[in-house]
Amino acid sequence: MAIDVKEALKIISDLELKTKFEILPIEDSINRICAQNIKATSSLPKFNNSAMDGYAILHEDCGEKLEVKDTIFAGDNNNLLLENKTCVKIMTGAKVPDNCTAIVPKENCEIISQKQIIVPKDIKLNQHIRFIGEDIKKEEILLKEKEEINFSKITLLASQGISHIKVYKKPKIVVFASGEELKLHYEKAEDYQIYNSNTPTFISRCKELGCEVDFIGQAHDSIESIKELIQNSLDADMIITSGGVSVGDADFTKAAFNELESKNIFEGIKIKPGKPTILGKIKDTYILNLPGNPLAGALIFELFGKLIVQKLLGCNKIHHNYIISKMAEELRNKKGRITIIPGFFDGESFNAEQKRSPGMVSTLSRCNSMIVLNEDVSLLKKGALVKVLPINWKFFGKDDKDFLTNE
Repeated sequence: MAIDVKEALKIISDLELKTKFEILPIEDSINRICAQNIKATSSLPKFNNSAMDGYAILHEDCGEKLEVKDTIFAGDNNNLLLENKTCVKIMTGAKVPDNCTAIVPKENCEIISQKQIIVPKDIKLNQHIRFIGEDIKKEEILLKEKEEINFSKITLLASQGISHIKVYKKPKIVVFASGEELKLHYEKAEDYQIYNSNTPTFISRCKELGCEVDFIGQAHDSIESIKELIQNSLDADMIITSGGVSVGDADFTKAAFNELESKNIFEGIKIKPGKPTILGKIKDTYILNLPGNPLAGALIFELFGKLIVQKLLGCNKIHHNYIISKMAEELRNKKGRITIIPGFFDGESFNAEQKRSPGMVSTLSRCNSMIVLNEDVSLLKKGALVKVLPINWKFFGKDDKDFLTNE
């Protein structure tokens, strides 16, 4: 029995998935999910240092003629203390004297000689001094478990001398094709045959999302052939198939999974397109049977399958996020069921794709996002506010948000 959209999303968010980890050099951990809490090993800056090339002074000497006692370069271990009416020449990043209370940029000083300068009167206390720990404090959490690692996180790790990090392993996804009426793109197709576009779609999409993906071939139209492929895939975290899950006489996929004692978590979703969607499980391997219609299968994967992938990756951001936008043109819809509308978000408005029949293959090549209409929406006027969900860029959040667009 088909379940509603919110129930399907809740089931997915509550799935208990087993994630494994590995240790990688930080440069190789880009786009991976951190598997540990990482704390700062030292404060940053480690010591009070100068933010400018200039002179380190005592603030009470503002407006005075000062004697230049020394020069401190970045990297020097200089423990000099300032005396009244004296200063030291200092370079950006250099450790300031412990009793220094201001840095004066050299261009603001009157240079009398190499040994004497006059500093201005309008100097702020502690100006241009970078204090220990103002950026990062020792023991501060830099990176939390289940956070995605990007270049800026690697900057943090490198600043602490951390060279290796524990990350979750990439999930293994297996995709296989079924249906002898379909030809793979590297085979010859007769005029009465069509190419299988679904399998390459899900292979490439899962790779884009950071998974290890295996293609294990095409099954013949028999239960035994499909069972063989399934049994060969049970070391994977998830198996993705499309088609063969409706009530047609030649739909063998569903029967093959049933004979292998696949436990259905849900069977069907009250949504269009894509109602005949099944999520199941055999031992520790999840099974996602998507609709055979290319656009329907792809949209269902974006709305539901992508969240499963987020969980398998180990990420804590597993709920759809959205951008509030407005309709570029009027949109009419047959109400009665939650409906996915693909389209293009141009940064200011959402343009609904006109060609969106479930069996089409060209639609998503023109789209970068979608909206999901509540079951009672029959008309969205031009300028109506909508919640835009991205397709080909990641936009997830930790909190579950209601992304259904209402009138």
